[in-house]
Amino acid sequence: MQEQFLDVIDRDEAERRFHAVISREPVRVERVPLEKALGRVLSLDVVANVDVPSFERSNYDGFAVQAADTFGAQEETPRPLKMLDEVIAAAVVPSSEVTSGDAVSIATGGMVPRGADAVVMVEHTDSNGDELIVRRAVTPGFGIAFAGTDVSAGETVLRRGDLLTSRETGVLAAIGVNEVEVWARPRVGVLSTGDEIIHPGEAMRPGMVYDSNSRIIADAVRELGGEPIMLGIVHDDLDQLRDRVSNALAECDVVLLSGGTSKGASDLSYHVVSEFDDPGIVAHGVALKPGKPICLAASRGKPIVILPGFPTSAIFTFHEFVAPVIRALAGRSVESRDVVEAQMAVKVNSEIGRTEYLLVGLVEAANSVLSTQYPVPSTQYSALPTPHSPPLSAYPMGKGSGSVTTFSRADGFVTIGRHEEIVDAGQPVQVRLLGRDLRVADLVVIGSHCVGLDFLLGELQQQGFDTKFLAVGSTGGLEAARRSECDLAGIHLLDPETGEYNRPFLTDELELIPGYGRLQGIVYRTGDERFEARSAEEVVAAVKDNLSCMMVNRNKRSGTRILIDRLLAGSQPRGYAVQSRSHNAVAAAVGQGRADWGVAIQTVAEQAGLGFTPLVEEQYDFVIPGARRNRPAVAAFASLLADDAVRQKLTEMGFRRE
Repeated sequence: MQEQFLDVIDRDEAERRFHAVISREPVRVERVPLEKALGRVLSLDVVANVDVPSFERSNYDGFAVQAADTFGAQEETPRPLKMLDEVIAAAVVPSSEVTSGDAVSIATGGMVPRGADAVVMVEHTDSNGDELIVRRAVTPGFGIAFAGTDVSAGETVLRRGDLLTSRETGVLAAIGVNEVEVWARPRVGVLSTGDEIIHPGEAMRPGMVYDSNSRIIADAVRELGGEPIMLGIVHDDLDQLRDRVSNALAECDVVLLSGGTSKGASDLSYHVVSEFDDPGIVAHGVALKPGKPICLAASRGKPIVILPGFPTSAIFTFHEFVAPVIRALAGRSVESRDVVEAQMAVKVNSEIGRTEYLLVGLVEAANSVLSTQYPVPSTQYSALPTPHSPPLSAYPMGKGSGSVTTFSRADGFVTIGRHEEIVDAGQPVQVRLLGRDLRVADLVVIGSHCVGLDFLLGELQQQGFDTKFLAVGSTGGLEAARRSECDLAGIHLLDPETGEYNRPFLTDELELIPGYGRLQGIVYRTGDERFEARSAEEVVAAVKDNLSCMMVNRNKRSGTRILIDRLLAGSQPRGYAVQSRSHNAVAAAVGQGRADWGVAIQTVAEQAGLGFTPLVEEQYDFVIPGARRNRPAVAAFASLLADDAVRQKLTEMGFRRE
């Protein structure tokens, strides 16, 4: 006896009810060896314990020197240097120290000895006994890959939520990681139902249908980061179906059934699922085309979904309701589908009261009627730039919900709202592509490095946004923001005239999001009497001309480098040419004895167990190009900074929030 759908609800209400009764937190954490980590999702940030490279390394076969000794050297007026006895090969720790007037032979990849700040290429020299004749001058840093140039110890190299591709696993190997903590793959039970369903490979018989749904769904689960558990085919036997579903709930994190969701006499799936409580079925019948018969349920937080039996209906409803849940359980970010603009090639009639997903094929249009830009209605979708692309026309595929091939051949789909009855030929539409290429990050941050920013970006990744950070210093970040090349620029620039940080550098096109205060100071190894119990002024006076005391500098145009140069007032102590990209790299160089002092923030110094002499409390803020202020990821970042729990965490990390 055929029953009727008595409570058909709209898509958004169905999703709201479904999400209210299921868990969408990643299922559990597991530790896997690196060789099995490909395709997994990190559950924790990965912080490098080593520098890459781990030592100052020569880029050439040549001679390690002090650059100043080569100044003025030319073919006609070469500079002589004294050759030390040592020859530094790769994998050899040098015993020599290069002082003024010295040179030591070094191979490509060799460790640069203490005191040297450049490498002269062998082809620019001649030898004369124990004397080296240098015929070309070099600048400090030439021919050297400084420790931490690629990765610095203490640097966050990968963030929780990152999907591990071959690029990320290569990074992990480079920093010596052989195991990683990842989110476990959610176990998704896939069960097909119906007397008419047979396995591929069996002989076709009249009235039978090959089970394509379980294959499509299982592979889609695998693509989303889940582990499909194939439960086979259950024919129309109520007791057998009940046992199979009960066992699946005990073993799996999600249970998916295909078919038997309508209310015909032989449609048993919804009868079985209706027997489960806490809470059981929350939606049965959704105003969709295709996909109306979908049934959404849960038992003790575990999702149970009965997908329609028709392939296209099953695929659409899977991607609309189930795929986001599996991605969340696997720890993956929200999927972003690319959107292109097109014009409808033919008139399309739609049914009032049901949201319709119309599969379309895209072709180049003969004429374009598009004259305006149409905003993307959801933060889940990102529009493709198309200013120079030819106009497109969208042709409905139109083979119905039972078609197996329509979905695979379509370029995308158009969403026709439940209150739209007609889409006219030539009407502009947005086509959400079914396939997508690599896309830019949701949030691009350029500027000064800070461990507080690392924490904030990790939180944003946890919300499902892809982030990218480029450490180019405060000045470089400010310029990138002025050119609108980034979403945010982290800066800490002091205006000497006003004594104010950051705000005086804004233009009319830029906006400031207040960040937090942090303390900059001189870092050193505890117990070093040259620094202990001394003021900043005393320390600087003591180290400026002390040849036995080695500093580590920061990269040019960074806010910290500006502070250092102001502190040194034109002096360039030993190590001045050695530039590090981050506070963590400075702390690592001092902690490992490659340098004796540097300038970094207090939070990093404490994490590294170093001594700290305060210099200045500064303000670290975020600059936004005005045109990017309303982007979802930027708005989410601003909300993070205003969140009480986030503010408390920043305070615990040693940062000051007003």
